[in-house]
Amino acid sequence: MDFALTPDQQDIREAILRLCSAFPDDYWLARDRDGVFPREFVGSMVEGGWLGIAMPTEFGGSGLGITEAAVMMQAIAESGACMSGASSIHMPVFSLQPVVLFGTQKQKERILPPVLRGEDQVCFAVTEPNAGLNTTQLSTRAERCEGGYLVNGEKVWISTAQVANKMLLLARTTPLEEVKRKTEGLSLFYTDLDRSRIDVRLIHKMGRHAVDSNELFIQDLRVPEEDRIGPEGEGFRLILHGLNPERVLVGAEAIGIGRVAISRAARYARERIVFDRPIGMNQGIQHPLAKCWAQLEAANLMVMKAATLFDAGLDCGVEANAGKYLAAEFAFEACHTALQTLGGMGYAQEHHVERYLRECLIPRTAPVSSHMILNFLAEKVLELPKSY
Repeated sequence: MDFALTPDQQDIREAILRLCSAFPDDYWLARDRDGVFPREFVGSMVEGGWLGIAMPTEFGGSGLGITEAAVMMQAIAESGACMSGASSIHMPVFSLQPVVLFGTQKQKERILPPVLRGEDQVCFAVTEPNAGLNTTQLSTRAERCEGGYLVNGEKVWISTAQVANKMLLLARTTPLEEVKRKTEGLSLFYTDLDRSRIDVRLIHKMGRHAVDSNELFIQDLRVPEEDRIGPEGEGFRLILHGLNPERVLVGAEAIGIGRVAISRAARYARERIVFDRPIGMNQGIQHPLAKCWAQLEAANLMVMKAATLFDAGLDCGVEANAGKYLAAEFAFEACHTALQTLGGMGYAQEHHVERYLRECLIPRTAPVSSHMILNFLAEKVLELPKSY
């Protein structure tokens, strides 16, 4: 049992922090204000060869594990980039696992290298307005036609669709009433985001303005047969392989946000003089910050345990969900505590903690809410009746 990063993992962390130093808090505040996708940051990650950290070497990746990816994503968030930086590269880092695991050799050769080179930008089109987390109820249809499929339907909360030219799409190929199990009849596609057939509408939201969220309205989109990933009707099973890595990486990012918030608050507390003494001398300031540090480090152990289990090929569903839950909750407390430490200045954009607070709400809500994680843990760990 070893709780320390390996020398190689520590090198990854330090290299990413050096890269991110070229994109300080003020860069991310500017992107938060103008809502422009952080192409310069993504370009630097591409140039450094980091997008393929967990992708196979034969397609241009580094062939490392989710643990190393978690170290990298945590460092990005901890640099002050928060979710804006992390979300800008989510797709190549982990969301294409279904292609890696279930795509044909020809598909992998066609799909993966352009993504890792930064030539293709991909969005993940799964969530729908009337389905939420109940993925089996997706209603977007992909009906057979000559040479492939004709897709119609709606998607919501689709990140990076404003800048994407490709999408990983989950759609129903067999009506729900015609399948034996509700998890059947969904198929996965990697195809062009054809804007002549897809109306992309921006969702104006509270934070992470640099990485867009969207509604997609799909009408008569033709998808070639060769764009289907894996067998028809088994798309739900395919995307399950990406759920635990997603929870691990989002948890790692939440911890990164919490860490940078506490670090900035502690620095302010050392420097801010009130009544002829730094406010950091007051235990009313010290104790909440120290508590948040301890909570974040404890959550980090669970997140990294889940990552280690995943890379070892072991079941990590409980640990991945528990780690994401703890990281998100404690990151929120850390950011809120940091804002309170700065007092009125915490509400000012120039000190950045209000941005950290807004962005830490994302891992608290997505990709699965805290309530749903507690439902899962109650069922799987405590053996209580399923509540949903």
